[in-house]
Order: sequence, then structure tokens, then C-alpha cells
Amino acid sequence: MTANNLHKNFNGVQAVDGVSFTINRQEIFGLLGPNGAGKTTTIRMLSTVLTPDTGDVEVDGHSVQRESNQVRKLIGVCPQDLALYEELSAMDNLMFFGRMAGLPSREAKDRASENLTLVGLQDRAKDTVDKFSGGMKRRVNLAIALMNRPALLFLDEPTVGIDPQSRNHIFETILRLCDEGMTVLYTTHYMEEADRLCDRLAIMDHGQIIALGTPLELKSGIGQPDHVTLEEVFLNLTGHSLRD
Repeated sequence: MTANNLHKNFNGVQAVDGVSFTINRQEIFGLLGPNGAGKTTTIRMLSTVLTPDTGDVEVDGHSVQRESNQVRKLIGVCPQDLALYEELSAMDNLMFFGRMAGLPSREAKDRASENLTLVGLQDRAKDTVDKFSGGMKRRVNLAIALMNRPALLFLDEPTVGIDPQSRNHIFETILRLCDEGMTVLYTTHYMEEADRLCDRLAIMDHGQIIALGTPLELKSGIGQPDHVTLEEVFLNLTGHSLRD
């Protein structure tokens, strides 16, 4: 995936101002930034939800501007806000979203079963989601995003408010998916997650990419990488002031 010179303005406010980067195949690419940095707007343009004012995104050679329907077939989105029907079972949730993605009923059922196994919830497939813990709901959310077997998966803060066991399971699932050929764009406010998972990172602020590199490269930019944390890099680049 390549983002080329993306711009987006809302009522005179430049939310995204010339953002460009490339994500390589099978890479876990982290997009970090404080609140209001432009991350969400960027992700919404990358995932065809918003149209850029100028610039374009290509996913496997398909333009977001001109071929958004083709791009949607190639991507999966796991949003920060849970997109679940809590009165339905885990299996029925996946079946519903699979059918919405155009899968035939039999294929949707088979894929839902595979995905629930992948996220460790096969034994709870028939239970309604309202009985699930926060971590289990996050894992259902991830399973839904995988229903169309995307080449590129967007994970927007997928571990917010969950227990360490569920967080670790999500990490292992992401790494397995990448080993099997998937590419991932990952956003988080947890710097230790980004350091552990991401091959490369882009840090955004004020609508622009202000740093881009591997975690090691970014840490080396301010000191000995063995003695510098990614959080220190982040604060050094974006400042210590509160962002609301």
C-alpha cells in the first residue's frame, strides 16, 4: 500500500497535510500520534471511508480515488469502537458481517468457524456476545475484520481496555496472520505494543508525518537504543503538553 501526498481539510482546519508513506507486504506498520494528530482522518482515507481532497492511495495497484470498490475487497477494518450486535451469538455476528461482505451462506459459516478458532473463541461460538468480557469482544471484532480474508488489515487500537491474556492472544494472532502473508496497519497509544509488534513506525503530529523508521532507528535518533524507550521518542517529538 502506498499513500501519496494526502490532504484533508475540514472547515478551514488542515487535518492531514501532505502525508506519504509505503507499507510493504507482510509488514506490521505502526501509525502513532497524539490526539488530534490526524491519524483517524488518515486511516479513514486509506480505508475508503473519506475521499482525500488531494493525493491518492494505492492498494495492490488499485486507487482509492478511482477504484474504491476494488480496494474494499482487499482490506479489513477492525475499528476501535466495537462493531458488534451484542444480542447475537459470536457465530451469528460473523455470519452477518460475512454475508454483508458478499459471501455465500455456506462459505460465511465455514469462514466464521475458522476465524473463531483463530481468535480462540470456537467453544463460545453459540454464546451471545453480551455475555463476553471486553477482551473476548475485541477478539470477535478482529474475527469480523478477517471475514473477507483481507490482504491489508487496519487495526485501530485493538487492545484498549482488555486483560493481558487477551492482549497477548491478539498479538500472537497478528504475528501469525503476517507470517501467512497479511499486511497490517496498526495504531495504538501503548508504546510498548508498537515497539514489540511493529516492523516500522510513522509518528504523526499536526497532520504531518514527523518521523518514520524502525523502532530501533527511532530510538537511536535520541540516544543509545538499549537505554531509550519508544515513549521517550514519542514525547521528544510531539512534546509533553496534554492533548484533548
